[in-house]
Amino acid sequence: MSQGKSDRGSETRELILVTAERLFAEHGVEAVSNRQVSEAAGQSNNFAVGYHFGSKEELVVAIVRRHSESVERRRAEMLAEIAGSPDLRDWMSCLVRPTTEHLASLGSPSWYARFIAQVTTHPSWRERVSKEVGSSRALQQIIESVFQLVPRLPEDVRQDRGNMSRLLIAHMCAERERALHEGTAPPRSTWESTAAGLVDALVGLWLAPVSARR
Repeated sequence: MSQGKSDRGSETRELILVTAERLFAEHGVEAVSNRQVSEAAGQSNNFAVGYHFGSKEELVVAIVRRHSESVERRRAEMLAEIAGSPDLRDWMSCLVRPTTEHLASLGSPSWYARFIAQVTTHPSWRERVSKEVGSSRALQQIIESVFQLVPRLPEDVRQDRGNMSRLLIAHMCAERERALHEGTAPPRSTWESTAAGLVDALVGLWLAPVSARR
């Protein structure tokens, strides 16, 4: 393949990714077909998504990977800064802020928060996306450190709180992104203040007592 064709292929792939992310965020992943993505991306070939990505599932994963490098780089930097910290807030910040800082860097409008909130709860793509995100060594290190700092919890409670944490972060970020897009976000509400609120909530969530078991 010539350099020119390779460059055009990369440009087309990037255009499809950007277009799909926007359409999925605005209309729902299930409601948008590969053909619609191709058409919206200005591709005369209606099978462009299939040619470049193979399937909608692979397109979804590619969108996640497109953003994950920036998030993971910041997460690694934060881990180096807080290594060995006994403060649960530091670890919750490391869980939250790489994502909110990345979303802030995207400007407005952006679509990634609404996109990721959908696919992490979608029955068809949830497991694949969770594996993609959960494979991060930095994320695993954060989770291990959190478990060392919180009271010992029954396994089912620990899993529940892990799911609550994931959903809280994803959907609070999606709600802020939506509000920014619609022009309804309160002026004092920044991504930084969103992160601070999430850290407060997560610390409370993980330190909350467990009800008596029956």
